[in-house]
Amino acid sequence: MVTAVTRHPLAEDLDRVVEQCGSIWSDLRGARVFVTGGTGFFGRWLLETLLWADDQRRLGVRVGVLTRDDAAFAGAAPHLARHRAITVHEGDVRRFAADDRFTHVVHAATTSGSRVDPAVMFDTIVTGTQQALAFARRAGARRFLLTSSGAVYGRQPPEVSHLTEEQGSGPDPADPSSAYAEGKRAAETLCAVSADAHLEPTIARCFAFVGPYLPLDAHFAIGNFIRDGLDGGPIRVAGDGTPFRSYLYAADLAAWLWTILIKGAPVRPYNVGSEAAIAIADLARVVAHQFAPPPDVHVAKVPAAGVAPERYVPSTARARRELGVAQTVSLAEALQRTQRWHRDRLRPAEL
Repeated sequence: MVTAVTRHPLAEDLDRVVEQCGSIWSDLRGARVFVTGGTGFFGRWLLETLLWADDQRRLGVRVGVLTRDDAAFAGAAPHLARHRAITVHEGDVRRFAADDRFTHVVHAATTSGSRVDPAVMFDTIVTGTQQALAFARRAGARRFLLTSSGAVYGRQPPEVSHLTEEQGSGPDPADPSSAYAEGKRAAETLCAVSADAHLEPTIARCFAFVGPYLPLDAHFAIGNFIRDGLDGGPIRVAGDGTPFRSYLYAADLAAWLWTILIKGAPVRPYNVGSEAAIAIADLARVVAHQFAPPPDVHVAKVPAAGVAPERYVPSTARARRELGVAQTVSLAEALQRTQRWHRDRLRPAEL
């Protein structure tokens, strides 16, 4: 078990999440929480923070974790796999079975990325959500959290600086590249039709994030830039660098997700992310200056004249106003912490 005594490499972040969530932990005292996608970026942060709070606050939680490969989970996160509160369930999110009773279900399992077959992606999201909702009902869970995506809005109109939850746009259903977004839209609909007096699904529309556990070799630009910097550069921007994104630090992400699970209104979506927009080329330069000396930044394409930059930036006013959440870590600090973790992280066997 990782404790403050052995100094978990993320102890500062985990302490911050415990403090941010405050009374949320009282609602989870004695809870039985089931988490799908426990080995992913979201899942790891949810498990790390919940178990840290359990150790610090003596919550007495029990946690079921669904993973496709329990050996891989144990290898990647041995301190989680052997934690006294954890029970690992091996299975596919589309057809898993567990007989235990749970009070809360967090559905964080998904599949994304350009290398995944669109039909498989869509089926995994939709069937996985159907299965997770049906499981929650059988298990007696009252609260359910779906980690949805800002992709449900489709392409952000150029005149809209920040997407609100009332944005009526959507992806093109006839475009195979919309499989992820359409899957998430269908998943939200499944939550809506499943809600009743016994099951209260909540929805987190998640945007872009940075922090420890974010893969550096996947389709996340910010992770690729950090990888390039760690390799000595150059940092390569594949496009023209004009699209705008924003990034919430993983510790804030975890605090927001736990808050939405406990305090979110049923079937009322909440955007989760940062409102601080930055162009991708500028992001690459900010990442470069986290290293000494800063590596070169290579932008592959020249911006087209007269073309409005693409944006993918949320308004988080609803979540901030209704749930009291906040962004507490700036992008610069988030990058520093992420880079430091990748440089100095302990080997799993040392945890």
